Amino acid sequence: MTTLIYILIFFASCLAFYLSGELIVKSLIKIAKFLGWKEFVVSFLVMAIVGSLPNLFVGISSALHGIPQLSFGDVIGGNVVDLTLAIALAAFFAKGGIPAKSKTVHSTLLFTVIAAILPIILIWDNNLSRIDGVIMIAFFFAYIAWLFSKKERFTKTCEDETPPAQGFKTSFSGIFKILFCLAVFAIASEGIVRSAKYFAVAFNWPIVLIGLLIVGLGNCAPEIFFAISSAKKNMEWMILGDLMGTIVAPATLVLGIVALINPIYISDFSPFGVARIFLLIAIIFFFFFIKNDSQISKKEAVFLLFIYIAFIIAEVFIRV
Repeated sequence: MTTLIYILIFFASCLAFYLSGELIVKSLIKIAKFLGWKEFVVSFLVMAIVGSLPNLFVGISSALHGIPQLSFGDVIGGNVVDLTLAIALAAFFAKGGIPAKSKTVHSTLLFTVIAAILPIILIWDNNLSRIDGVIMIAFFFAYIAWLFSKKERFTKTCEDETPPAQGFKTSFSGIFKILFCLAVFAIASEGIVRSAKYFAVAFNWPIVLIGLLIVGLGNCAPEIFFAISSAKKNMEWMILGDLMGTIVAPATLVLGIVALINPIYISDFSPFGVARIFLLIAIIFFFFFIKNDSQISKKEAVFLLFIYIAFIIAEVFIRV
C-alpha cells in the first residue's frame, strides 16, 4: 500500500510539472510578445529556463535532503532524453524533420556539446566539488554573455498562431500565473525527491539510477511538450533552441548550484558509467546529424529513438 501511495505521489508530481510548465510557457509567450522579445530569446532562454525549473527545484530539494546524487542522475538522464527521445518525437511530428540551417544553431552547437560533457569530466574523480560547481556556473554565464554579444542573433520577433497579448493587463496576470506555477514546482519537487528516496530503499536501487531512469524522464515533460507542440504548429525553428537550452542550463547552472549547496559524491559508478557512454553516443550523433545535412530527419530520429531504448535496456540489465 505504501509503495502505491509513493507511486501516485511521483506521477502526480510529474503531472504537476507538466501542467505548470505548459501554463508558464503560454504566459511567457504572451509576455514576450508584449515586450517585443525576439524568437531566439524566447526559444532558447525562456523555454530553456522553464524546462530547467523542474531540474532546479528537484536539485535544490535533493541537496537539502542530503542526496544530491539524485540531481546528478536527473540531469544526466534528462540530457540523454533531450538528445534522443525529445528530438525524435519532435521530428516525427514535424513535416520535414527539424531544420538546423540557422547560423545560431551551428554556432551554439559546440557550446551545447561542451556543456553536456562538462559534468561527466568534472566528476571523473567520483566527486563534484564546490569548485566544480563554480566552474559550471561560470561556464553558463560566459555562454549567456557570448549569446547576447551579437545583435544579429535576435533579428526576428517572436510569432505564433495565437493572437497577440492584449497589453499590460494580460502580461501582469501572466506574471501571477508564473509565480503560482513556481510554488507548484516547489511542492512537486518535494514529492519527487521523497518518492525517489522511498524507491531507492524499496527496490534496492542506487539513488543516482532512480534519477537517471525515472526522475530524468519525468522532469523532461515540459521540453518534450514544447518540442512536439512547436513541431505541430510548424515552428520547428524553436525546437533546437529549446532543447539546446535545456541541455546547457541543467548541466551547468543547476548542477553548479546543487554542488555549491551539497557537493556530489558518486560511490556506485556502475549505473552512471552506462549513462556516460550513452550520453557520449547521443552527443556524437546529434552533432553529426546537424553538421552533416543541417537537419534532423525522420530516419535520424528513429536512430536516436533506438539509442534511448538501448540506454534503458542497458541500465535495467546491469541491475538484474
